[in-house]
Amino acid sequence: MTISSNLWLARLLALAIPALLIAGAYIAQYGFGLYPCEMCWWQRYPHFAAIVLALLAFIIPPARLWVVLAALAILVSGAIGAYHAGVEYGWWYGVTSCARLDVPQGANALDTIMNTPLIRCDEAQWRLIGISLAGWNFLISTIGGLSVFWLLLRKESDA
Repeated sequence: MTISSNLWLARLLALAIPALLIAGAYIAQYGFGLYPCEMCWWQRYPHFAAIVLALLAFIIPPARLWVVLAALAILVSGAIGAYHAGVEYGWWYGVTSCARLDVPQGANALDTIMNTPLIRCDEAQWRLIGISLAGWNFLISTIGGLSVFWLLLRKESDA
């Protein structure tokens, strides 16, 4: 059974979009010190799911089902990004407790608390042409997820 070129490209996009966005998030975090707030983490979780679902599309039939689920997960991350961007721009209120604390095994909890940066969900740490990282996630995820659906719905050309 051969896979159509549209499905092949949709499958590739469904893997590449979340993988590149997650890679960018980790580069921003560990390379440039832009630590994620709680709502930033919320945006990452659907991308992790999308990566797994897109990988399943490469190994377990029916590939189209896994790609559809991956595209939905990408769109969910985009929706969370839109909500988070709205909080950053002051369009609506977000969550009030936005500090994230992970205490490593065997570490002193007080030292961890004192050395953990407080990252607010309502203040963008970085912007490019006035758009925050959450806003960029919204734009890229929404356009990417819709592109995957467009490819899945597009008829194959006879060329």
